[in-house]
Amino acid sequence: MSGRGVWLRARARLRRFPAALAACGDQAAAYGRCVAAAAAGPAELRRDACLEEFRALRECFARAVGPRLC
Repeated sequence: MSGRGVWLRARARLRRFPAALAACGDQAAAYGRCVAAAAAGPAELRRDACLEEFRALRECFARAVGPRLC
C-alpha cells in the first residue's frame, strides 16, 4: 500500500468536511453551546457532559457523508 494513496484518500475526506458541517449546523451549534456552558463554570469540564449532543452531531455527520466514510 502506498503512502501517497493514504494521503489522497484523507484529503478527499477532508474536502467533504465543510459540506457535512454545513448540513449539521444545528447539531454543531448545540454541541458547542453545551461544551461552552459546561466549561464556563468553576468546576472542571467532565467527560460525557455533552454526550447526547455529541452523539446527535456524530449521527448527523454519518448521514451527511454516507456509509462509506463512517
